[in-house]
Amino acid sequence: MPATVPTGRSGLDARYGRSRSGDVVVGVDGSPESFAALRWALSEASALGLPITVVYGWTHSWDMGPQPDDDTAWEAVSDRISRRLREWASKACEGVAISPEELSLVSVHSSGTSALLRLGSSAQQIVVGRRSLGRVARWFTGSLSASLAEEARVPVTIVRTHADDREVRDAIATALSPDPSSSGAPGEKAGDEAPGTARAAIVVGLDGSPSSRRALRFAAEAARVHARPLHALFCWQLRDLGEIPGYENAVAPLDAAQRHAESVIRRVVQETGIDDRTPPVLHAFHIPAAKGLIDASRYASRVVVGSRGLSGLDAHFMGSVSRQVVSLAECTVTVVH
Repeated sequence: MPATVPTGRSGLDARYGRSRSGDVVVGVDGSPESFAALRWALSEASALGLPITVVYGWTHSWDMGPQPDDDTAWEAVSDRISRRLREWASKACEGVAISPEELSLVSVHSSGTSALLRLGSSAQQIVVGRRSLGRVARWFTGSLSASLAEEARVPVTIVRTHADDREVRDAIATALSPDPSSSGAPGEKAGDEAPGTARAAIVVGLDGSPSSRRALRFAAEAARVHARPLHALFCWQLRDLGEIPGYENAVAPLDAAQRHAESVIRRVVQETGIDDRTPPVLHAFHIPAAKGLIDASRYASRVVVGSRGLSGLDAHFMGSVSRQVVSLAECTVTVVH
């Protein structure tokens, strides 16, 4: 498949208004985070057997000299942007079972978020990198990846780079583990490797909502394709459980609430119906959902969560679980709508 590199002067080119249906769409901008996302997307697309579209949404604030003022100058800028995109793709394809010629390369004169929302409207998933901001800065300023995850109607994966001390902490956890075969991940069946190794689990958060059921199906397919353990977490508070049988007129003790929570997650998984080849290990934890999933992310290869539909200021100030997980998780996160 020949690489295509269309560019538009005044917004998204109508001829390239969306990607190929069911492909993996990844956003790039030349940053280390976007390069990590591109490498991750190439591996994911190869494993899933899906085509991949690489999108570079650019605006007038580039580093290519003064803003063009005529069609000839715009064409020259377009050519330079196209060459840059091809260079990024060629570099990312080194050591991956996909050649640059197999990629669909698209550059558009638009913000990255707008380009990805439009071009990824029918994608299997949209992939972006997460900026290396501190925890407080991410909460106050938000992030493009969090905004994209809220606005998209297809799954969005935010790739976490490891340009921090996680690898050192994983090494310490491995060294101090009393059993080399123990992963330290939540649950007794958490896999056969220590944190940070190739078979770290995929973790999905469940709460019984339609979006969390779709997240479970997405996570089960990812676990099957990548041959990883799958763990389903139901993080509960008493107010989340509703009426507990036998305690209709009283506050249930924690042990009774825990048993009820375990029955809830078993029922949700049974009713959702997933491939029997990837049965999840089930967990119910008495902890706020965002905190439990963020804690689990220290041991996971990916956390998959459903979006409950909050966006904008509501999500920012009312505490959207998916936004908190995207901002603070220590691994790659996929948000499923």
